[in-house]
Amino acid sequence: MSEEKVMSDLEIARHATMHPIGEIAAAAGINEEAVEAYGRFKAKIDPSRLAVSEARGKVVLVSAMSPTPAGEGKSTTTVGLADSLARAGHKVMIALREPSLGPVLGMKGGATGGGYSQVLPMDEINLHFTGDFHAITSANNALMALVDNHIFQGNELNIDPRRMTFKRVLDMNDRSLREVVIGLGGPVQGVPRQDGFDITVASEIMAVFCLATDLTDLRERLGRITFGYTYERKPVTVADLGVQGALTLLLKEAIKPNLVQTIAGTPALVHGGPFANIAHGCNSLIATQTARRLADIVVTEAGFGADLGAEKFMDIKARVGDVAPSAVVVVATIRALKMHGGVAKDNLTAPNLEALAGGIANLQRHVHNVEKFGLTPVVAINRFATDTAEELDWLLDWCAQEGVPAAVADVWGRGGGGDGGDDLAAKVAAALDVPHTFRHLYPLELSVEEKIRTIVQEMYGADGVDFSVPALKRLAEIEKNGWSGLPVCMAKTQYSFSDDASRMGAPKGFVIHVRDLLPKTGAGFIVALTGAVMTMPGLPKDPAALRMDVDADGNPVGLT
Repeated sequence: MSEEKVMSDLEIARHATMHPIGEIAAAAGINEEAVEAYGRFKAKIDPSRLAVSEARGKVVLVSAMSPTPAGEGKSTTTVGLADSLARAGHKVMIALREPSLGPVLGMKGGATGGGYSQVLPMDEINLHFTGDFHAITSANNALMALVDNHIFQGNELNIDPRRMTFKRVLDMNDRSLREVVIGLGGPVQGVPRQDGFDITVASEIMAVFCLATDLTDLRERLGRITFGYTYERKPVTVADLGVQGALTLLLKEAIKPNLVQTIAGTPALVHGGPFANIAHGCNSLIATQTARRLADIVVTEAGFGADLGAEKFMDIKARVGDVAPSAVVVVATIRALKMHGGVAKDNLTAPNLEALAGGIANLQRHVHNVEKFGLTPVVAINRFATDTAEELDWLLDWCAQEGVPAAVADVWGRGGGGDGGDDLAAKVAAALDVPHTFRHLYPLELSVEEKIRTIVQEMYGADGVDFSVPALKRLAEIEKNGWSGLPVCMAKTQYSFSDDASRMGAPKGFVIHVRDLLPKTGAGFIVALTGAVMTMPGLPKDPAALRMDVDADGNPVGLT
């Protein structure tokens, strides 16, 4: 008898029954005046028109151990957990980031969860969705067009073209655009200068978009963006150029959160999408706060491992808005632990308790890192078909010995309203009732150098920091311009606690190399560039786009 074929994520999504978005909105308590439909299954929500004003929902932050190329299913766990909490009778809403086309066409192939724990319509969310990223890209590039035009038209602000700190962006992985020269071809083509492109999700406008509290705050933050310096080395801002109003105009519809649904019908706000390895890695503050106005429990996630997205959620996002988590989930998988224990990706399906024990130090460090913020995390063991009972029991026993609540979650295959996440949901619901005192990792009064040193020693386990000569000059510049009171956003490889992606597990005896510092005065943080992390990624040798297509009926093919 032949085995039943396992459906792909796209096939599962296509067979799911979606409810009209008006029904999802009504069930979530969203009054009709606040709903702006984008077709049958998507809508923008206008927070200013919501009948409910008080933000009362408790926040559950989903993070993870250090990711591996095998994939750990953090978004799948986030969706499955929310569905299971709703199944248990809690009023729940999800708050997630929007996928970026760069990774979707590159490595991931999709980023809306998986199996029976997905947000829908998965193909539209993974592609152009409601156009938010296009609006952010347009605002970013409009700014740079206006800057270069200002220089060409006489340069009244005395901007030094050699000291521009803002780049154009594209929501695509395109390494060939990292460094370009513009303005060639003669006097009428503009002033020649060296330029480059970042990916849209690394843009400061994306960070501003996701940290703004409302439309007025968005405009003010856009005005504070520093895009370059004068010949006298004084910072020049968007407000100096006088175009913050135009940029806000381009973003006024995009800033409204997007409402969609899970396969099980749980409402989800999917909005904003900064990367966590080069930006702060959290969905928009407006979406999270909107969800807190509508639900008792808000399940959200921060990108990559707890050393990146979760730390930035605690030290950046939770400083800006009242969204400090009441519970934290750290997602782990048997295969990721084995990979951190030295097993090659092709051999992860074979049972290997020795490798499991070898990789547990990675999870242990992430758990201890979360505890430094005043919370004991719940470990969610995202189950894969190749996991053995012996391996799962070993990991549960380890968590028990550590005094950390843990549960196996089978939400890929038994989500969508099934019972695969019930045990995890019960553990998280219990954690929400445990008294705790949330705290940030560092006070803002510390110097930027001391903040970086605190992060790398406390979060990464590094011995210290090595600042390049340009980074040391930038430290002095930050102090001179009065920016030293801003929090720090580390740009670091997601695959390792160190800045070397090949050092897996929980390495010791290393330093973090800071090659440059980028003041993001609109977003309100200082980016520390470490190691070889790129703000414009490249595509892999075998990009996911090679497997994508559309059939004769217009249905997508190859999204995962």
